Amino acid sequence: MTAAGGPAAGRIVSVNTSPKKGQLKTPVPAAELVAGQGIAGDAHRGLGHRQVSLLMIEDIEAQRDRLGGAAGVRLGPGSYAENLTTRGLDLGALRVGDEIAVGASVRLRVSQIGKECHTKCAVFKIVGDCIMPVRGVFCEVLEGGAVRPGDAVEKR
Repeated sequence: MTAAGGPAAGRIVSVNTSPKKGQLKTPVPAAELVAGQGIAGDAHRGLGHRQVSLLMIEDIEAQRDRLGGAAGVRLGPGSYAENLTTRGLDLGALRVGDEIAVGASVRLRVSQIGKECHTKCAVFKIVGDCIMPVRGVFCEVLEGGAVRPGDAVEKR
């Protein structure tokens, strides 16, 4: 189900990568997901079961509204170092083991919901809060392929 109660499908809003860990991610036009690895060229590639991270734009927008522009922070896709920013698919309804289809060929399996934030991300250091420990979804790449904004994303 989506956040609005519709079918379990949505769209990719943004694909985000970074060359180093501990940085905000930058939106890119497209990326290649590699089975068993993650996103080619991303600093988090090959991180065991947390190969790709997802976060809903609805959560980013709600956090932005809640913070009201605190400390001049501009929150948007990649701000929480998520790889795939989605809209329409209720990531909060997913469970470990669920599968997600992205675009024409990519298949992901949910491996972790949320995370423990040991070092505090760049946004946390600026505004004192981060939503990834509660709202972030981490996946393993079962089948790779190209991903770009506008691609369908749905629970299988």
